[in-house]
Amino acid sequence: MSKSLKKIVEESREKNQLEVDMCERSIGNLLEVPGLFTLSHITQLVLSHNKLTTVPPNIADLKNLEVLNFFNNQIEELPTQISSLQKLKHLNLGMNRLNTLPRGFGSLPALEVLDLTYNNLNENSLPGNFFYLTTLRALYLSDNDFEILPPDIGKLTKLQIISLRDNDLISLPKEIGELTQLKELHIQGNRLTVLPPELVFMADTCRLIQSLPRRTMTSQRRSAANLWQPRINKIQQSAGARVFKSLLVCAEWFSVLSA
Repeated sequence: MSKSLKKIVEESREKNQLEVDMCERSIGNLLEVPGLFTLSHITQLVLSHNKLTTVPPNIADLKNLEVLNFFNNQIEELPTQISSLQKLKHLNLGMNRLNTLPRGFGSLPALEVLDLTYNNLNENSLPGNFFYLTTLRALYLSDNDFEILPPDIGKLTKLQIISLRDNDLISLPKEIGELTQLKELHIQGNRLTVLPPELVFMADTCRLIQSLPRRTMTSQRRSAANLWQPRINKIQQSAGARVFKSLLVCAEWFSVLSA
């Protein structure tokens, strides 16, 4: 394993390759990857489908990273140094074991897409400055343990997508109505009995999303559903062709409004 990983690192350095893909390499410790943290020039690092349990503080040495993918590992905590990645735009931490985010996590000034699906997070897991991530355009929090969505969600005014499906949500804050650029809101698989009226006035169109049983997806199906692509790009492309101002909501939309 080490030899093949060493070759990847050497080729990236010698050829000045900006993208490094170490997907499915059975990596359990990033510090054992020879020379990885010397690749300060790279802009994309894919470490999905490995066996990582922690992320070392050395991640901050990769100062030019724009895309960082940790999907489907066993990560339980993140270092505070991850917020030093000032150029980071896409961060995928989906399908890990996070139950909290580090202090200062909201200090990522360029972050546009954040995927935290399939973790153990709730409203108390978010650091005080989480809602300083005002550059976010897509936020994926599905398959966690949220019972409420903090009112500060209204500060993320550039959000176009929020996915909250399969949590334990009992309500949504009225401040969600301040997200004037919102195009997709996924809330199926929660315990909602009422929706804030602000959502009604935001919806120019409403598409029905079929609900799925809660927390029944296998790892294989989850992986297939979360292949890391900056999905926000699809919205930008369609928006360039026409004015796209729609709010996608889940199956509860109709049942709640008719209750």
